[in-house]
Amino acid sequence: MPEGERYTHGYHQVIVEWHSRRTAETCAAFLLPRLRPDAEVLDIGCGSGTITAGLARRARRVAGLDMSAGVVEAARAHADDCGLSNISFEVGSVYELPWDDASFDVVYAHQVLQHLSEPVRALREARRVLRPGGLVAVRDSDYETMIHAPVFPAIERWRDLYHQVASANGGEADAGRYLLSWAMEAGFAGLEATASTTAHADWEGRTVWGQMWAVRVIDSDFADHAVGNGFATRSELEEISDAFSRWSAEPDGFWAWINGEAIGICPPD
Repeated sequence: MPEGERYTHGYHQVIVEWHSRRTAETCAAFLLPRLRPDAEVLDIGCGSGTITAGLARRARRVAGLDMSAGVVEAARAHADDCGLSNISFEVGSVYELPWDDASFDVVYAHQVLQHLSEPVRALREARRVLRPGGLVAVRDSDYETMIHAPVFPAIERWRDLYHQVASANGGEADAGRYLLSWAMEAGFAGLEATASTTAHADWEGRTVWGQMWAVRVIDSDFADHAVGNGFATRSELEEISDAFSRWSAEPDGFWAWINGEAIGICPPD
């Protein structure tokens, strides 16, 4: 992370695997109708590069940026496996993008701003590397809207705990609802805000989501931050982990939340 900030999720293997399931079709659906085939695109916080690859299939050139060298190497390998030659990746900070002014037609960020203590600063940096008339497109979760059934009190406790940890790390767990405000403050014009839902209500969705969090809540940076800040004990995290495992096995298990989305235009200087 940029100096002085902490990434709440970390890079545990189950998290990397979860990120590798993301696609442009599901995560950038609000952008794709406005993505021109001749566009040059920057994907900040690109992770394992699966969304980046999807964007590269629809644009002339795409660059991905992430703070983790290991993740960037995995993204490069994924692009090679996909046979994509119009894609590149860099390691760097969202606050100091390693590109010149007016280098891109689109800057995209998925589930990034929620982890930053200065999201408006990051958006202003995105605006710097955009050409006049270019688009910023951002999407983030709103953890307060996360609902589940059957209801497990330990999972309700997890939602509160997640907010505590994210806040202590300088982030905003409910970033989705603030994207429009942040983009306005960063100076973007012609803003459009939308929302989409993510749901896990079939066997695969419940298993992947529930079992992933069963691991993350006891064996990831999130767990270390929760215990290190005195927000939870290891035994309480074990109870939450068990609740996720039991929820994932429920045949009528349902989970959903809202993602905020915003698209803005880079005005001329």
